[in-house]
Amino acid sequence: MKFGVVVFPGSNCDYDTFHALQNVMGQETVFLWHKDHDLQRVDGVVLPGGFSYGDYLRSGAIARFSPIMAEVKKFAEAGGLVLGICNGFQILLEAGLLPGAMLRNKNLKFLCQHVHIRVENQKTAFTNAARKGQVLRIPIAHFDGNYYADPELLAELEKNKQIVFRYCNEKGQVTEGANVNGSVSNIAGIINREGNVLGLMPHPERASEKILGSEDGRVIFQSMINYLEKKAGRGKKKATKVVKPKVTPLPPLIGTF
Repeated sequence: MKFGVVVFPGSNCDYDTFHALQNVMGQETVFLWHKDHDLQRVDGVVLPGGFSYGDYLRSGAIARFSPIMAEVKKFAEAGGLVLGICNGFQILLEAGLLPGAMLRNKNLKFLCQHVHIRVENQKTAFTNAARKGQVLRIPIAHFDGNYYADPELLAELEKNKQIVFRYCNEKGQVTEGANVNGSVSNIAGIINREGNVLGLMPHPERASEKILGSEDGRVIFQSMINYLEKKAGRGKKKATKVVKPKVTPLPPLIGTF
């Protein structure tokens, strides 16, 4: 499978995500520059974390207008797999590819820590390698991570099983104390109605190797690979085995801002 990692001015998790996909998961991976109009025939797109365009207006508000996002939107509308991590989630919300909005964290402070999230829906392209109720330990790093949806939208998300991850404690209990940023209904990640676009605030690329303190983030990447292989007719039964890391030097990032 071939993945594309979008790079905006201000992205700072692009190389981490590239490394996780190429060197840890063993998948062909390319960078997609924010001014590009070509997705290079990728099978999946990842919008990484960071501060796209400095987030000077509003998190993700400027990035939604970049040329590459027009291509990402067409790709998603055609059924392409799109994952938005942290700032990538914010961009997906601003671009209208996911419903809802982001507010400042409830304590009005930047949060950088490990959290626990519970898999609410394991029947998605991003969670098929997980178990329903499985607890993942993955770090967060954000200021605007307080997900908001009005009561009508929240009821719709619940009804359509679009809530994929919820903040919980290490025992899997969804509590107010575990909801570090104040997100409505402890929501940590949602999917679109069609099931091919996911946004989550925690960083799976920062939880892909033991040296990082957790490998739980691999579940999300492996699920995407499983889904794409099955879609391409190359899937194996319960193909959840993760390849051993084979470190390949990362390419230089070439582009003009």
